[in-house]
Amino acid sequence: MEKNRVCDLFGITYPIVQGGMVWCSGWRLASAVSRAGGLGLLGAGSMRPDLLREHIGKCRAATDKPFGVNVPLMYPEIDLLMQILVEEEVKIVFTSAGNPKTWTGYLKEHGVTVAHVVSSSRFAVKCEEAGVDAVVAEGFEAGGHNGREETTTLCLIPAVRRAVALPLLAAGGIGTAEAILAVQALGAEGVQIGTRFALTKESSAHDNFKQLCLNLNEGDTRLLLKQLSPTRLIKGDFTSLVEAAEARGASPDELRDLLGKGRAKKGIFEGNLTEGELEIGQIASLFRESQSVADVMCELTRV
Repeated sequence: MEKNRVCDLFGITYPIVQGGMVWCSGWRLASAVSRAGGLGLLGAGSMRPDLLREHIGKCRAATDKPFGVNVPLMYPEIDLLMQILVEEEVKIVFTSAGNPKTWTGYLKEHGVTVAHVVSSSRFAVKCEEAGVDAVVAEGFEAGGHNGREETTTLCLIPAVRRAVALPLLAAGGIGTAEAILAVQALGAEGVQIGTRFALTKESSAHDNFKQLCLNLNEGDTRLLLKQLSPTRLIKGDFTSLVEAAEARGASPDELRDLLGKGRAKKGIFEGNLTEGELEIGQIASLFRESQSVADVMCELTRV
């Protein structure tokens, strides 16, 4: 796997970024990916500000390689979080779920390299206008929160490549060396991988959640909650409640009440497979064992 603009931008050996996933992407996972030559990301979306500061410190102690932080721009204490990133001298930030114009300038003024996650070529153009350094184009196959356009990765990457000149990373349904080759053929210069790393031994997800995901077949996830924020969920008890609510025409407020607080933590981090919100990408159905990050990176970089 040859070095390219993505490697140069982030100071990494391989153009592979580990997604900053809620309840999966703590310092153990991020540091392991960075030590193996990729770019590890801490998932700030499931961390209180003080906990994020702690994970930044532990990640820095665990590796001298570059790492970054993923920040959903809908984060409720976003001002404080951004202040912490600057105070802790975090050098790489991936933003998502919001307008890149809001914080890109602030981060770049403090020497931060900024990438933003998009689901369409239209939003990619807005990223270029906002001054981001790279864009992640994430297709419909991805786990967790998703784009409303429902465009697949293989359709999205060439469209974004045509629209912008920025370094481009592909995401959504990528978990093998062959998939990396496929998106590179379409114009991607790197990849962001979530699901494959969420199922590794270093991921902070609960073993119950990992084992469930490692026994999925194709078709065992669905994209729901489109009135709020489209989210890919594993079929099960909670997903059935969501499907029933949407089928009877539940309002956004009713869906928010159904979600309540802490659903994703309950399912992914605490391992409650009945009441938890279980988010994972379609690619999970290809894998049957939990591997170490080192082993996964060896497989991903073998071509």
